[in-house]
Amino acid sequence: MTQTQAQDSRQQVLVVDDEPANLQVLRHILQEDYRLLFAKDGSKALELAAREKPDLILLDVMMPGMTGYEVCERLKGHSATAAIPVIFVTALADVEDEARGFAVGAVDYITKPVSPAIVRARVRTHLSLVRVEELRETRLQIVQRLGLAAEFKDNETGLHVIRMSHFSQVLARAAGFSERDAEELLNAAPMHDVGKIGIPDAVLRKPGKLDDAEWAVMRTHAQIGADIIGQHPGGLLRMAHDIALTHHEKWDGSGYPRGLKGEEIPIEGRIVAIADVFDALTSERPYKAAWPVEKAVQLLRDESGRHFDPQLVELFIAELPIILEIRQRWAEQQS
Repeated sequence: MTQTQAQDSRQQVLVVDDEPANLQVLRHILQEDYRLLFAKDGSKALELAAREKPDLILLDVMMPGMTGYEVCERLKGHSATAAIPVIFVTALADVEDEARGFAVGAVDYITKPVSPAIVRARVRTHLSLVRVEELRETRLQIVQRLGLAAEFKDNETGLHVIRMSHFSQVLARAAGFSERDAEELLNAAPMHDVGKIGIPDAVLRKPGKLDDAEWAVMRTHAQIGADIIGQHPGGLLRMAHDIALTHHEKWDGSGYPRGLKGEEIPIEGRIVAIADVFDALTSERPYKAAWPVEKAVQLLRDESGRHFDPQLVELFIAELPIILEIRQRWAEQQS
């Protein structure tokens, strides 16, 4: 990448066609809005895609040597280029040709002769989706890093956070969450204790029992965590906020910080409460031995309707074979 390219913040499009006239047409349509790369054959297209990582590729189908279908298959088969969206631009207009294009991984199909308005609209749409995905991934990484920061402060291990997050995902599916929402909960759950960043070490790392004043300080971590994440209208960060704030609320209203009761507690907080407690009980810590699974399950039953949502407790126990597989997969290493 040249210095001029580095200073040009426009998104980059790779245009692939063996006919110079077709390349020229697409140049005129797109050059004002995007940085453009050009290739006249499949081999050069693969080379440029791997080196330059364009944001989108416009790809002809009928080319000598390597067809566009083959190029697309090779792009999608390589981790470095698999995520780059490919739009076929071709004179092949049969339904079967279009279906084959989608089958090999293309996101769209434009027929020749091209309409400038259609090309601009399709390119703009798919590049907007790329930006949305980049923003989503960046936000997810920020959430995960904040969760990691809380782990550095606490005595818990990263494996605890992994296990309880996966437990939460399993329970969310059982409770009727869509696959997307269950995955969002998996990614939000590590933020449940981020507020412990704001708890003094003298309280957080105290080896013995906390006195009443220290417990009062410790209980502020739920509100601190919610304040760190902030208020959001929806999505991952809204879910992370609600979990941080409510995972210590109890079904009977005796929890904190707000004394919410029953379904006043967001279901994400109720799910994480069960997952967090179960893993904490069944994990060894410097200050305690791990409980047997049977004893931890009995505590969930005993606290059903008091600490925990009764329906979610039964769903969690029904999913116990999967829960135990996750627990084994992410087991602590014995020293």
